[in-house]
Amino acid sequence: MHSLHECQAAFAAAILEQDASAIHRAICGDNARDRLAVYIGNTYHNLREALRAVYPVVDRLVGEQFFDYAANRYVRDHPSQSGDIQRFGGSFPAFLESFPPAASLSYLADIATLEWLVHEVFHAEDHAPLPLSELTSLADAECSTLRLRLHPACRLFASAFPVLRIWEVNQPESPGNESIDAQAGGNRLLLRRVGFTVDIQALPEGEFAMLMALCAGQTVDDAYDLALQRDPAFALGEFIERRILDSTIVGFDL
Repeated sequence: MHSLHECQAAFAAAILEQDASAIHRAICGDNARDRLAVYIGNTYHNLREALRAVYPVVDRLVGEQFFDYAANRYVRDHPSQSGDIQRFGGSFPAFLESFPPAASLSYLADIATLEWLVHEVFHAEDHAPLPLSELTSLADAECSTLRLRLHPACRLFASAFPVLRIWEVNQPESPGNESIDAQAGGNRLLLRRVGFTVDIQALPEGEFAMLMALCAGQTVDDAYDLALQRDPAFALGEFIERRILDSTIVGFDL
């Protein structure tokens, strides 16, 4: 007699290893084993398709056969830790970075990271806009210790590769016939949800440094100093007003 825990552990092993023999002592008859084999196949198929839905550009870059092979390995080695399938696949970029068959595509992990951030932004919680008047009413002394908060549906990402252009030319509406030099230089990106779409903006160094510092919890003064190191002409007032009006900035702490 096997305990429930032993049966569950054997069942999980059978699924992940794609081997029904791992639980053969707990099931009886050829029909049961055949049905388990079907269940294993369906589980891998569903998780592969969940990954493909999140990483369509990776799929297009490597092709269906390679993607299926990589996805099967990922499903086996990194089983889902949540009952919410929308959370499955967050470590796929790190997996691809260390996946030997993908070594020749040095930018692939960064493309995957960008796609996961698009996925996160799309599903992130909403937040009410910040009225600009709330900030302009603060005293000058309060502004020195001000910390600005970004919208929950915002992400920042820097890559050494031209990931935005690679992502753009591999969208369904693109002919996808443009030649891109993967060594042409990197991107500093802001991802934000606008309505029901995800907008991706390439940022100059100063603004990216400012937003990164704000995300790290630094005060406006300290973040501004970092922005000026990247761009001596960085205009703080214009930046704050613009990013409040487009709801990139949605709150503040004193």
